[in-house]
This record gives sequence, C-alpha cells and structure tokens, in this order.
Amino acid sequence: MKAEDLSLIVMNNCEELGLKVNNELKRIRKSDKNYLVPINMVRFNDGEGKVNILESIRGKDVYILSDTHNYSITYKMYDFIHHMSPDEHFMDIKRTILAIMGHAKSINVIMPFLYSSRQHRRKSRESLDCAAALQELQTLGVNDIVTFDVHDPNVQNAVPTLSFDNFFTTNDMLKVFLKNEEFEPNKTLVVSPDTGAMDRARFLADILRVDVGMFYKRRDISKIVNGQNPIVAHEYLGKDVAGKSIIVVDDMLASGGSMLDVAEELKKRGAEKVFFFTTFALFTGGYKKFDDAYEKGIFDAIYSTNLTYVPEEIMNKSWFRTADCSTYLAKIIDSLNKGNSITALMKDNSAITNYKKEKNLYLD
Repeated sequence: MKAEDLSLIVMNNCEELGLKVNNELKRIRKSDKNYLVPINMVRFNDGEGKVNILESIRGKDVYILSDTHNYSITYKMYDFIHHMSPDEHFMDIKRTILAIMGHAKSINVIMPFLYSSRQHRRKSRESLDCAAALQELQTLGVNDIVTFDVHDPNVQNAVPTLSFDNFFTTNDMLKVFLKNEEFEPNKTLVVSPDTGAMDRARFLADILRVDVGMFYKRRDISKIVNGQNPIVAHEYLGKDVAGKSIIVVDDMLASGGSMLDVAEELKKRGAEKVFFFTTFALFTGGYKKFDDAYEKGIFDAIYSTNLTYVPEEIMNKSWFRTADCSTYLAKIIDSLNKGNSITALMKDNSAITNYKKEKNLYLD
C-alpha cells in the first residue's frame, strides 16, 4: 500500500500528540509528506457542534485520533465556559465519521483511552455504554478500533466482526523507568492493586522476569458510597515485599485513593520503594494527596504516558514521569496502513533487553 493512501485526522483534544505522530510517520517513511488532514470543529452557543473536513480524503485510509478524556478543552455555551466531557468528545468522533461521507477507503478510530471502558459490563439495571459505543462505530462504517491498555479487553466481544487492536505501553514506560531508577531483578516485585489488573501486572512481570503479587479489595457490600461498595481493607497475596522495590501496575489512575492505600500497605510491610505504572493518569481528585503522600515517603514516583491529557502543573511534579508514546503510535499506524503484522509491536520488550545488555545482567 502506498504512503499516499494514509490520512491522519487529529481532533482538537490531542493536537500535540497528533503533531508528534505526524513527524514520526515522516521519519519512519523517510518522507516529507504531511499526513495531517485539516478539519474545522464548529461549536454553536447552545452547545451543538459540527465538523468540516477541509481536504479530500477520497480513497484514503483515514485514522482519526482522539483523546476522549481531555477535560481542558472548553467552549462558551449560553454565556458560560463549559469543559468538554468524554461524551462530547465521542460525539465529535461520530461527527467526523459522518463528514467523511463514505469517501474513504477505510475509517480507523484511535482512542488511546477507550470511551466508557469502565462501563464494560452490566450489573442488574444499568447501562452497557462501552459495548453500545463500539456498536455505534461499527454501524457508522468504522473498520478498526485502536486503543491502549483497555480496562477489559473482553468488551470487544460486542463487535466480533470488527477489528479491535489493544496495545500496552509497558515498553515505553520501562524506557523512562530504567533511565531514572536502579533495576535489580532479585529485589524487584510487580504488584497488581486488585484482581482486575492482574493480567497487565503479569505482562510486566514476564518482561522483567520477576515475581508478581496481588492485593484483593475487601469491600462492604452492605453499603454504597459514591456509586460503589466502600473498601474495608486491602488484603495482600504474594511474596514478601520487605526490602524490595515494588512496581504497582494499573491501566488508569482516577482519584488515586486506592493506589495510595496499596502503597501505604506495601510500606507498612517493609517495601523499600514503591513506583506506580499507569497508562492513563487522570487525577480526577486533584494532586494534593499525591504531594502529601510523596512528602511522607509513601511512594517514590508515578510513571505514565502522554496518551491522555495531564495538566502542566502535574507534568512538572518531581514525582511524575511521562513516557512519550508518539513513536509507538506512529509505528502502529504505519504497520496497519501497510497491512503488516503488528504482533512484534504488541510484544515489544526492547527496553529491558537493551538495558540488560548495557548492564551485563542475565539474558533470557
């Protein structure tokens, strides 16, 4: 497939990442071609919107990149400033697909943070949002969904005939981690903060060739606070953490209360250092509690990515480290566009392999 067949539409919620991906595509393909397609996103004063595509995409493989959790995007509605929600960002994706009008060869939606991924299964009388959203995209003619570290990969069963590619950012975060921290295999342990994160914790532990442990959230099922059963205690299952460096792995950090509870439990059990690996750092409850916890020595650093919006004041914190995933994303787009296998990209462990060679550590 020709490089000219690729068009990249970047929504206004991830322009910085989109520019980096475009530059990486140029580097990978050794081309000066600009793959970005300009669009005009109109917002009326009542909150309704529309999307105009300002360049022909006829016969192209179109990749739409959107950060549905960028709450920094605002517009004026009824004379007050309104921050856009994930629902509105997702609606803009659908508007963009509708503006394509069937002219593209294929439509591929890249949502690093999969929209409504936490509402991936139904319990009694509640909405099944993520499955419904995926089915909407399929109905609109989308050919492929590209996402990262999805909360529950089983949600793709809602669209069994639609291509659904889920990637982990582990290798990119490891690159940054290994530049900043001392890695001693015999003194390192990967820990899952709950049962739901065990697969991604195992993924990292297998790459590092270290042991893995897990916390179990014991909840009071007789009460509901803020829409969920409150956590009574964090029970630990696994090898002794005393004197070890612990990497706590999860897909997202929302308010962060549960992660900090886990870190505190690890410190009580004698852990020497505690690091967080989280693909999406949302900080829905602000960052003051993290400042306080860091000052108390409860954790040592948070490693995350630039796949979703993080405020600049958090980016500049001494305890926050960001992995740039633009090269990884560009390689994914390049491979998909050319029809190449993506297996190697999904299993990339070059960060630890190169580190072991440099440090003359054991090689598998």
